[in-house]
Amino acid sequence: MITDGVEDEDKWLAAGNAGLQQNAFYMHRALDSNNLRDALKYSAQMLSELRTSKLSPQKYYQLYMRAFDELRKLEMFFKEEARRGCSIIDLYELVQHAGNILPRLYLLCTVGSVYIKSKEAPAKDVLKDLVEMCRGIQHPVRGLFLRSYLSQVSRDKLPDIGSEYEGDADTVNDAVEFVLQNFTEMNKLWVRMQHQGPAREKDKREKERSELRDLVGKNLHVLSQIEGVDLDMYKETVLPRVLEQVVNCKDEIAQYYLMDCIIQVFPDEYHLQTLEILLDAFPQLQPSVDIKTVLSRLMERLSNYAASSAEVLPEFLQVEAFSKLNNAIGKVIEAQVDMPVFGAVTLYSSLLTFILHVHPERLDYADQVLGACVKKLSSEGRIEDSKATKQIVALLSAPLEKYNDIVTVLKLSNYPRMMEYLDNETNKVMATVIIQSIMKNNTQVSTADKVESLFELIKGLIKDLDGTLHDEIDEDDFKEEQNSVARLIQMLHNDDPEEMFKVICTVRKHILTGGPKRLPFTIPPLVFSSLKLVRQLQGPDENPFGEESTTPKKIFQHLNQTIETLYGVPSPELALLLYLQCAEAANDCDLEPVAYEFFTQAYILYEEEISDSRAQVTAIHLIIGTLQRMHVFGVENRDTLTHKATGYSAKLLKKPDQCRAVYACSHLFWVDDQDNMKDGERVLLCLKRALRIANAAQQMSNAARGSTGSATLFVEILNKYLYFFEKGNPQITVATIQSLIELITTEMQSDSNTPDPAADAFLASTLRYIQFQKQKGGAVGEKYEPIKA
Repeated sequence: MITDGVEDEDKWLAAGNAGLQQNAFYMHRALDSNNLRDALKYSAQMLSELRTSKLSPQKYYQLYMRAFDELRKLEMFFKEEARRGCSIIDLYELVQHAGNILPRLYLLCTVGSVYIKSKEAPAKDVLKDLVEMCRGIQHPVRGLFLRSYLSQVSRDKLPDIGSEYEGDADTVNDAVEFVLQNFTEMNKLWVRMQHQGPAREKDKREKERSELRDLVGKNLHVLSQIEGVDLDMYKETVLPRVLEQVVNCKDEIAQYYLMDCIIQVFPDEYHLQTLEILLDAFPQLQPSVDIKTVLSRLMERLSNYAASSAEVLPEFLQVEAFSKLNNAIGKVIEAQVDMPVFGAVTLYSSLLTFILHVHPERLDYADQVLGACVKKLSSEGRIEDSKATKQIVALLSAPLEKYNDIVTVLKLSNYPRMMEYLDNETNKVMATVIIQSIMKNNTQVSTADKVESLFELIKGLIKDLDGTLHDEIDEDDFKEEQNSVARLIQMLHNDDPEEMFKVICTVRKHILTGGPKRLPFTIPPLVFSSLKLVRQLQGPDENPFGEESTTPKKIFQHLNQTIETLYGVPSPELALLLYLQCAEAANDCDLEPVAYEFFTQAYILYEEEISDSRAQVTAIHLIIGTLQRMHVFGVENRDTLTHKATGYSAKLLKKPDQCRAVYACSHLFWVDDQDNMKDGERVLLCLKRALRIANAAQQMSNAARGSTGSATLFVEILNKYLYFFEKGNPQITVATIQSLIELITTEMQSDSNTPDPAADAFLASTLRYIQFQKQKGGAVGEKYEPIKA
């Protein structure tokens, strides 16, 4: 059916074009022979083709444009006739004898254009006559195109100030009156289209009306181009008359389009000075009109106007623009009960953007807008509409982008309340945006109160919000989120130790609610921030500021409780690492009991919680490395801890791991910068024990696989011997080293040894080192000289 209709329209258009071209041909022939009567006769017949009602607006426009081109030629002929002395008044009356009204009016407009140009009569009289007579066509499409033609031929002949057709003192009023009258009549015709035809074709009619809207809107553009329309005239005449027509037409499509036109075509300065008049019209529009978009565009234009120059800002204050816009939005939302949440949030988002451009210093205004939005959302509960959610994110992002400072944003009391209306996923997205803003701008959040407010804002990342399903969380996304929280914790700083400790306590309170999945990410940065504060204080328990002041001891107690929370995760390896870090910090503060307690906790974790053999190896090397750097322990405590460490080393599952841990323990008995910690005998005992374990490892390999395996362990032990030999350990003699070299060489040459290029290269490198030390000369050279490599 639709295809048939389109084909029929094409046929009718083709027939119309054919008739038009045929009559145009005869019209041209008459024009060429200066036969005025025939020219008018054929031009009227040509224009009769525009009387059709069978074409859609789109097809009718094609026919109209052909007729328009021919009328331009006819107008040129009339100008020539006038130049040759033909009376325009007679011509004006002559064309009125055309039989049909539509061709008559087209010809009248064409002659009228020449009539005005001839200046034989005032432009205002001719225009008034034409605009009145065009009322004779009440068919919507035909009437719209006729009046569009009138607007087209008259736009450069309006009696405007400075125009060659300028009339008396009221000349601008006459020009404005003509355009307004034409606009009013065109709008009535345009609206009437909606009510013609069956209800089932409503969508088709709306589409056709949409195609014709620019014909109506051009009148407003013409009005905006009239030089004589100053602010006073716009305020007193133009805007009230246009708005009266817009409101009274009671048509959704017309009201939306024309309000948008008003905002787009007239200057920003005019909008600002007539804001109250313009805004009063919005609540009077039909409830179905998309007011949010139009109002948003108005605020966007005013925002850009404010941003264009600082000189215009006083004008905004003078007219109280914010107050008027805020009231108008309130009235619109109140009047449109069915307005979706998305619409209301869009309006408040545009208003907030306006404030940030015009009154960036007025945080109370911004907070007022957020408060109004919260009030609107309070009746809705959690927002599920994705478009509304997107607008809330835009609303919350605007202050961040403007101020580039979360501390300023935290002063907005309604900001966190807005966050509550986001769904869990979007809440996390917004929290991430906030953290990214802090990092990008290197914002200092330095007091406990601000940290409290900040962590309330980003709680979507700190803990599970109600209704969050763990299964839905992507593991990589989760890690990225928690890493961003960890980076944020590291950025929190205050030079005042008291305040910094309060900040740490506040952070701890929040992150401990995060559950076992988050703690391994958030506890370490908190611990290291605390240790940073400890090193800032760096001293024993006595504190000049009194008992209540922050002391390293107090912080260490706090740290002990914090690390204990990792037991429930469970994450014993991480807890052990953090205990050792705390022990080292306590060592730097000369707090022996505290350091011993942290080591004790680390040992308990090692014994009770760490059962994986790889994890044990890593843990024991961390313990040995940390204990070696400790200087705070007395002889008894150090012996206890060292004895435990060597015991753990010898009990590792794999013999090679045992060997390496035991020879690492040798460093616990020989510390370079501490003379009281150089026990050569115990170093030698460790190395001999390591040799026995290496030998046992080879025997086990021989029993199990039929070969002794690699000699790498022996080469590693040889390197330890050389290290302590060089450091001056009297128990490590040339003979000991020589016998070990010979043992390794014999071992590697034996038939049962598995060839290992890496071990061969390692030994060769070690022997080259001995040669290098010999060649150095001096005391070192003498020391190494007896060794035969």
